[in-house]
Amino acid sequence: MVRKKPMRVLLVEDNQHDIEITQRAFSQGPVKVDLVVVRYGQDALDYLNHQGAYHPPDISPRPEMILLDLNLPRMDGLEVLEKIKKDKNLRSIPVIVLTVSGRNQDIKPSYELGANTYIQKPVEFSDFLRVVKGIQEYWMGIAALPEDSS
Repeated sequence: MVRKKPMRVLLVEDNQHDIEITQRAFSQGPVKVDLVVVRYGQDALDYLNHQGAYHPPDISPRPEMILLDLNLPRMDGLEVLEKIKKDKNLRSIPVIVLTVSGRNQDIKPSYELGANTYIQKPVEFSDFLRVVKGIQEYWMGIAALPEDSS
């Protein structure tokens, strides 16, 4: 499947370095991506629900995928994931947990709460680039994703 328009991806990440390498990796990938970045869990929920700074809805278009770090200040990624997957209007958006932790204490609850994939962030940029390319090839090229019906 060849995409005709960029895929909108919401990156929920508070670490500036990780934001920059994610932006760089997606810019080098095979699929055009419109990467929207929010730094806090509550900001992600506000964006998804068109609230606060993200109202009206035309300034916060629905993402086709969410990349979610677990280690967020204020509201952690598991809380964000739980709220997304409990919301009937949001639960169909694929959520990829992309975090430094490889601990089962993080992996297991992520899947129990409805994460579509759990990926431990590689340390080396070349490995991170490979991960992003894999995400793009599968989620943006192979997988059939629901269209926004709202």
